[in-house]
Amino acid sequence: MSALPKTQFTAEDYLVQERRAEYKSEFFHGEVFAMAGASRAHNVLVSRISGELYSHLKRKPCMVYPSDMRLHIPENSLYTYPDLMVVCGKEYFLDSESDTLLNPVLIVEVLSKSTEAYDRGDKFRLYRGIGSLQEYLLVDTKKVSAEVHRKNAEGFWLLASESQSLAEPVHLQTIGFQLNMNDIYEGIEFG
Repeated sequence: MSALPKTQFTAEDYLVQERRAEYKSEFFHGEVFAMAGASRAHNVLVSRISGELYSHLKRKPCMVYPSDMRLHIPENSLYTYPDLMVVCGKEYFLDSESDTLLNPVLIVEVLSKSTEAYDRGDKFRLYRGIGSLQEYLLVDTKKVSAEVHRKNAEGFWLLASESQSLAEPVHLQTIGFQLNMNDIYEGIEFG
């Protein structure tokens, strides 16, 4: 039996389709990938982190974007929807639609069983193609755990801060913020 050929799309085809779609999809090298739904824990964590970031950045020249803001990385062709992004200073968009961001300084991904390997591996590698990106925060849904990867002055990415305790915050240097684990994990039950 022979494999069916994969349908290839152009980035332009993807954007036209995506802007009309009722669900979100990622695009990478001509292929479109439907995005899965999220668990209660995932949604609660994203909401709480967004609120904490918004409160900290209020009246500062930074903007927090939730997962409905698309990200494009021209260096590697990826179009995706991070759980949260922060831009400080001037925002750069793909086009006049202002629905596809190009220059986050911080990306947050809340890990789920189905996305953890991708978020830690290939997706993180693709995110490193964003020149403006300084920090990458990964937050776990299965246990109290968060880690911050940060780009150093030489352009290398290092594990800069991590916590597996409700009492131990993680430090987001790019925006000068201590994210308290208890504030985001309070009341979350792990299966």
